[in-house]
Amino acid sequence: MLLVIILVATFLAFEFDIYANQDGVTRHEETIELDEALSLGGVLCIGLLIFALRRYNEQKQETRRRIAAEQHARALAFQDPLTGLANRRQFDQALNAAIIAPPGAGTSHAVFLLDLNGFKQVNDVYGHGIGDELLTIVARRLVTAVREGDLVARLGGDEFAILALHLMGAEAATSIAMRVLRALEEPVSAGNCHHTIGTGIGIAMISGDAMTLKEALRKADVALYRAKSERRSALRFFEEEMDRRVHDRDQLDRDLRVAIAANLIQPFFQPVVDLKSRNVIGFEAIPRWIDGLRGEIPMDRFIPVAEENGLIHELFERLLKQACAAAAAWPPDVTLAVNIFPSQLRDRSLKATIESVLAASGVEPERLELEITESALVHDLEGARDILGSLHKAGVRIVLDNFGTGYSSLYHLRNFELDKIKIDRSFIDTLGSQESSEIVSALVGLGHGLGFTIVADGVEQATQQRSLLSTGCEQGQGFLFSQAVPAEETMSFFANQHQV
Repeated sequence: MLLVIILVATFLAFEFDIYANQDGVTRHEETIELDEALSLGGVLCIGLLIFALRRYNEQKQETRRRIAAEQHARALAFQDPLTGLANRRQFDQALNAAIIAPPGAGTSHAVFLLDLNGFKQVNDVYGHGIGDELLTIVARRLVTAVREGDLVARLGGDEFAILALHLMGAEAATSIAMRVLRALEEPVSAGNCHHTIGTGIGIAMISGDAMTLKEALRKADVALYRAKSERRSALRFFEEEMDRRVHDRDQLDRDLRVAIAANLIQPFFQPVVDLKSRNVIGFEAIPRWIDGLRGEIPMDRFIPVAEENGLIHELFERLLKQACAAAAAWPPDVTLAVNIFPSQLRDRSLKATIESVLAASGVEPERLELEITESALVHDLEGARDILGSLHKAGVRIVLDNFGTGYSSLYHLRNFELDKIKIDRSFIDTLGSQESSEIVSALVGLGHGLGFTIVADGVEQATQQRSLLSTGCEQGQGFLFSQAVPAEETMSFFANQHQV
């Protein structure tokens, strides 16, 4: 365009020059007009030239802006904005490319999935700003721990992934994972505090374990599940047996949803007796699930699944309603004990649910005993104290289950409003030995000293009953007296003055 303007201006100037010298005669007036025209043409040419230059520069700047915007958009599409690492999209593309181009002879590709330990607590206590700062520091440490050329990605939250190509087998993958574990051993300084952050690492090998992207990620996730179950920094490789267990657990999850909706999980009732008279003074409601194909499914299998998928609240309410309906027909001095589990202590509506069920059934709050383990209490001491304390004030009795194992301490006995402690069956099983007898005697003495009623779980022999009586233990529960029975059979225990 600039060239065209120059050519036009030159042509106009040439034409004016010819006209001015035509026949060798010029007139004064025409000369003046011609000069003015030439001046006007010059100004016009300069203006057009300036306009063209400006327009040219603007177009160049716009082109640069578009190129920069496109580059930024591409970076956002493939990069995690917080840490600067690759994002899931870039990681998936790189993993797909690695699967399409299999490793050379004697080598393997490896997929590592990482999940940080303790990150949620940092977020909850210190806020998301500190959590983000911690993630950026972790990202830098991961990059320094891997080999040059290995891809480190943040998949979201506190989940990271590493793709390492052409490794000399599982040993080389282990070396990378160990460097990562060591890199995260040192506490992370964020928000003027030091935070201890470990990680679980799940590893799947290509092409040994997987031949597709979906399969590689799933199997690495299975391995990560194993690593996280250890509740400390650990690395685990995918294993076929673990894969089978994951499939079984997934099927159990689906079956559990159906069973709860169809009321297939029913409370069975095991009597609690007075050790002196052997009169029934209460029942513990024990969830029992009998599946048409698999038979009875143990409680310790389906309760953790119900806690993980959030079904524990619905399951508990259904069981409590059925148990209270049965208890309403018992003598008014007979108690009902039900178990509550760790995740329920985060349910602020638990007290309202229990009070509603009790009111609807006509069972007095003083007849209900809530059994909770110490290991459940330590998950959220403050929350547990608030919820259990409010229930205790409403009249519900609180029982510390599995006493003597795990986290037993005077702290829990002094800081929770308890009514009863239940000695763990592991001590009753070995009650014949001198050591176990002394431990049980000490536990009974400690409980009595703090004003608690003592019940022994797992009593199966008359000699155990006699030994417990000698320690001063008041109540017992176990197969010596009865196994758990359906609701309709509970009334038979009261036929002869509660005698069993």
